Amino acid sequence: MFRYLALNLIRAAGLFVIVGFITFTVTYTDGIGIARSVLGLSASDEQVAAKAEELGLTRPLIVQYFEYLSGVIRGDLGASFLTGQTVTDALSTRIPVTLSLIIITMTLTAIISVVLGVTAALYGGWVDRVVQFLSVLGAAVPGFIIAIGLVFAFAVAVPLYPATGYIPITDGVQGWLWSLTLPVAALVIGTIASSAQQFRGSVIDALSQDYVRTLRSRGIKEGPLLFRHVLRNAAGPGLVVLSLTTLGLLGAALFIEQVFALPGIGQLIVSSAQAGDVPMVMGTVVFTMILVLVINFLADLLIGVLNPKSRIR
Repeated sequence: MFRYLALNLIRAAGLFVIVGFITFTVTYTDGIGIARSVLGLSASDEQVAAKAEELGLTRPLIVQYFEYLSGVIRGDLGASFLTGQTVTDALSTRIPVTLSLIIITMTLTAIISVVLGVTAALYGGWVDRVVQFLSVLGAAVPGFIIAIGLVFAFAVAVPLYPATGYIPITDGVQGWLWSLTLPVAALVIGTIASSAQQFRGSVIDALSQDYVRTLRSRGIKEGPLLFRHVLRNAAGPGLVVLSLTTLGLLGAALFIEQVFALPGIGQLIVSSAQAGDVPMVMGTVVFTMILVLVINFLADLLIGVLNPKSRIR
């Protein structure tokens, strides 16, 4: 198990360095352009060149990257070229919003997907067809259509929830939940489709295995058979899909934050990109990469615990 964890950590670190370098190269390759966006179009070429020199943008990219990387290791993601605010401070107020959205969505997605997938696999017939129809429907309808439909239905026609805005959990749990209900619902409808189908397929595949027939012939009841053996073996593929869904969810969450005016990382990326605030854009991308790698690592860890055979690579 230790070797399995060590290999996953090394792989995650290598991926972070490589993807980080590619992102840094794309973001910082035009040092003069960055300096001009900081000073404005009215600045002279001499002023722009001096600013690029001052910001350290004229040095080789590889030197800038490793200096940036050493800062990331120390927890320093740099500071905005425009406002001077540190990226860490900017992210600290945005992360709770985005993480609230993602954690609640993934929790509900995992629970609903397992229930729908297992129900469809066990009962088959019209139950299976209904689950498959709902899954296809959820995957086919674009997320922004679902979001706008929910706003019209539950914020305009029947004003149960706020159409936009975010209430921090420190101001009240009920208000926090109310402000996240529609954004989470919009994300969950889109994410349970693929996950439910994967769990359904995995459970059907596990139920057809010889060991299930053997356990049934020995008189093992359906409940213990399902929870102790079938779900354990079916969890691996389902967790892989859930982890991939989470990665896609990060992108979807950024869009949903725009629709519902949630002050999360998505809004920060969009406003920073529009203003040409390169350090802030790079910092949000780095944080997103770290989040993705942590999710992948936890998924691999859980799969390794549930299915020891997956550790052999």
